[in-house]
Amino acid sequence: MSSKKEVSPVRPELIKDDTQDMALRPRYLKEFLGQKGMKENLSVFISAAKERGDSLDHLFLIGPAGLGKTTMAQVVANELESGFIQTTAPALEKPKDLVGFLTNLKKGDVFFIDEIHSLKPAIEELLYIAMEDYGIDWVVGQGPMARTIRIAIKPFTLVGATTKAGVVSSPLISRFGITCRFSFYELTDLEAIVHRSAKLLNVKIEKDAAMLLAKSSRGTPRVVNQLLKRMRDFAQYAGEVSITSQVVKTGLSRLEIDELGLEKQDREILKIIIERYKGGPVGAETLAISIGESIETLEDYYEPYLIQAGLIQRTPRGRVVTSFGYGHLGLKPNNNEGQLFDE
Repeated sequence: MSSKKEVSPVRPELIKDDTQDMALRPRYLKEFLGQKGMKENLSVFISAAKERGDSLDHLFLIGPAGLGKTTMAQVVANELESGFIQTTAPALEKPKDLVGFLTNLKKGDVFFIDEIHSLKPAIEELLYIAMEDYGIDWVVGQGPMARTIRIAIKPFTLVGATTKAGVVSSPLISRFGITCRFSFYELTDLEAIVHRSAKLLNVKIEKDAAMLLAKSSRGTPRVVNQLLKRMRDFAQYAGEVSITSQVVKTGLSRLEIDELGLEKQDREILKIIIERYKGGPVGAETLAISIGESIETLEDYYEPYLIQAGLIQRTPRGRVVTSFGYGHLGLKPNNNEGQLFDE
């Protein structure tokens, strides 16, 4: 092992934002790792639409943050050999904002709206007609002189993405012809993503190290890519020519990430439910206040993986730490836990 550089003790935090190196994003379905069933179906739908010369049916992407919804929207546009126009629902403040996008679309373009659950009612109603009839009903004039005119728009594919499918209105959901639900990734897929990203970043990584990163990535490609970049930094400071399993173990320890991929805040959530609320149940709003996070952050970022990993469970009365959650922290389960799960 090469001589190590002296580094002052720090506690780097894992960055949880939507920024990702564009070079790591797959551009076509063959490069998109994981979500096998979804990819196979999309390949059929895209090929059929291209053969007919039609626009692809509107596509609804559902799943937790970081699983590749935005990337998949771009992949679909590339596979269709179409233009890609992107916005977010909060950015569409007035109907004219949506009209500006729709009237500039070319035939076959993919129009991506992220966080589509946040659309305002007036904008959502305008979108209905655009999705079904490729037109916009626009009111001109005022008072007795007001009249509605239909503005034609070119056939396009709307791709809507959301982490909160339950709050998207039924009329909007019904207008999507294709629905894709993203699930957390398998370890083998995450390991393959690590190796692919390492190659693109021009960094060497050992197989055992790649598997450790996969296990600690919360089943999420965005997280595994962020961890890979941080391990690259630790390896560089350690004077290593490649990312070894020891570099990963040391790096994860410094980032306060454990073998299940839990960060300090994840463990804090479990501890608060156990210590302050006797293991639960506790409501989401109360829990969010207790950990100093917004309820949106709790429900969109922390809870999905904690539930998927079997560490907490939602009950009609609130969140409850499971036996596995207690065991992960080295604690004994609450005596009343079984009763809580039966309710």
